[in-house]
Amino acid sequence: MQNQNAERAHLSNSAGSQMVSNGPASVEWMVRSGLSDYGETLSQMEERVTHIREGTAPETVALLEFPPLYTGGTSAQDHDLLAHDRFPVFQTGRGGEYTYHGPGQRIAYPMLDLTKRVQDIRLYVATLEQWIINTLDQFNIKGERREDRVGVWVMRPDKPSLPDGTPREDKIAAIGIRVRKWVTFHGISLNVEPDLEHYSGIVACGVEGHGVTSLMDLGLTATMEDVDIALREEFENLFGPTH
Repeated sequence: MQNQNAERAHLSNSAGSQMVSNGPASVEWMVRSGLSDYGETLSQMEERVTHIREGTAPETVALLEFPPLYTGGTSAQDHDLLAHDRFPVFQTGRGGEYTYHGPGQRIAYPMLDLTKRVQDIRLYVATLEQWIINTLDQFNIKGERREDRVGVWVMRPDKPSLPDGTPREDKIAAIGIRVRKWVTFHGISLNVEPDLEHYSGIVACGVEGHGVTSLMDLGLTATMEDVDIALREEFENLFGPTH
């Protein structure tokens, strides 16, 4: 596990130069207010991805929040959906398993043309991880990768160890992407202050034993605006300028 995590860290450490666009244009940065309709958002994202591929729209990062809902990725298992009727359930084409979206969680959907950057999906995912880790570092939170678990994790020495003695870790951010003709979509979710009890309706990302956390759960009172500022700064450090 250490070797693979080291490899991913090496990939992301070099991403600052590799993932910057080789074109002159900057990335459009869009922040939506209120709660977005999930189905409508997917349709709009699909349309934007097509236009980016055709060269008729700029690369984009969309930041938004959703009402409470569950989404299933391409690896989702039926038995991991514990509460079928609690919230709307959407099956998506992104990678990953079941996850929760809801108010107080910042969703970021980067729609980037990798033909203008590096056509390396592993490097792209590693850079998304580093984006989250760097953002958390601005709030003095140490986010970490795990070779066998997607997303970004936080050690919880304040909580009891698992029955086998494994130290407790909580997930603070999830990653699920899709790439079509080298244009990326879907993306990341970072828990700022969602209702963590809502995760009880699924086995989040198929991982049992470990839990989920948020900035608020860790004792931080950062606003969504605070998080957005940090996300934009760290995105620009890794992917290039925005407008």
